[in-house]
Amino acid sequence: MAQSDSPSMDMCNGPLGKKILLFSIPLMFSNVLQVLFNLSDVAVVGHFAGAIALGSVGSTTTLVTLFTGLMLGIASGVNAITARFLGAMNPRKVEKAVHTSFILCLTLGILLLLFGLLFTKPVLLLLHTKKELIDGAVLYLTIYLCGSPALAMFNYGNAILSANGDTKRPLTYLTISGIINVILNLIFVINFHMGVAGVALASIIAQYISAILVLRHLTQIKSVIRLQFRQIRLDRRICSQILHIGIPSAMQYSLFAIANLFVQSAVNTFNHVVVEGNSAAANADSLIFDMMSAFYTACTSFIAQNYGAGHKKNILRIYGITSLYSFGLGLFLGLLLVALRTPFLSMFNADPEILYYGSVRLTIMGFSYCLSAFMDNATAAARGIGKSIVPTFIVISGSVILRIVWIFTIFAWFHTLSSLYLLYSCSWIITAAAGNIYFWWCYKKLPEENFIPKVHI
Repeated sequence: MAQSDSPSMDMCNGPLGKKILLFSIPLMFSNVLQVLFNLSDVAVVGHFAGAIALGSVGSTTTLVTLFTGLMLGIASGVNAITARFLGAMNPRKVEKAVHTSFILCLTLGILLLLFGLLFTKPVLLLLHTKKELIDGAVLYLTIYLCGSPALAMFNYGNAILSANGDTKRPLTYLTISGIINVILNLIFVINFHMGVAGVALASIIAQYISAILVLRHLTQIKSVIRLQFRQIRLDRRICSQILHIGIPSAMQYSLFAIANLFVQSAVNTFNHVVVEGNSAAANADSLIFDMMSAFYTACTSFIAQNYGAGHKKNILRIYGITSLYSFGLGLFLGLLLVALRTPFLSMFNADPEILYYGSVRLTIMGFSYCLSAFMDNATAAARGIGKSIVPTFIVISGSVILRIVWIFTIFAWFHTLSSLYLLYSCSWIITAAAGNIYFWWCYKKLPEENFIPKVHI
């Protein structure tokens, strides 16, 4: 079968602004669909299985976010390294990256499955899951983590295809699996009265379908990124390159979940109406952040290809374009959310007090979301040129440690919702400043046009 060494989208030549937009729009829809499908899970179990079932599923959110972050982190390493070799037109290394990363991602998925079978209950007890929710939470998380190998494989396939410029196909597969997920949710919960087990089972069936679809495509594609099972073997050097970017990224995702536990504990110091208002408003976070993250993926993929091809000037152009796009999208969505805060919050609860306290959060966050673009895009750009450890340390210091310090100092002093929610914008500004300085310093150290990049291990 003939193979082509050319990427499906030329990320190094032509109108970069237009290409970045065409690359990112399918990713936005993919991310929005994932959020909406997750919300459908919660809606189905909440409406048809009762409050205890809803609380059981909700009790696992932090752990699910943590495990998903691990897989996304490793996938970001796969994406960056594969895109770099594609840009360098090095088919031998691309093939090694495709087959080495398959082993890495599958191994991580299997390890998470084993964790789910062996340690789910002890960890949930450690997190002080309420007694009346623990059985349902253990059942849901155990079944859900049985889908970890499939989720890892879909993220693997998505990373490889995105590195090659194809973001439309993963969107198609996600749409198919998501619709199946919603249908199975309704069947298992309403018709078979399976409660949390039904929601979890529907999720893993959908995950395995999406994994099969993306792997099937990778085994049939006429391209250098084709997956051939007989060639699957671990290349130590490429493995270390992927982990050099992937492990710090995974740590960053994971520590965000830990920092959010501290924020949630601060919210819990207010009465239950404030907590409920905060929870309703927080549903906007994943929707907006996930849409903005499409441009961060584009930033890493485009910069990695141009880094591999030795086009220094394009690297700075790509960073500027993706920063502008992500900032503009965050500002637009944030202002739209402020304007429509009451209808948005009413979808979750129409109680006037809950609407009021939810509006406090949405108003502050609505004007702040756009600031996160400069922090996250700087990190994505640094990954594109093979730098991950220092950017991750910067993000952890600014968006994790600083937030925890803020809670125990400024919030403890004022103890108002405004003083709590302002920690987001302040931490983003400080972290963005440090991240952009570091990226600019790394960029200035790169040789001039048509350089041959060195692999940083």
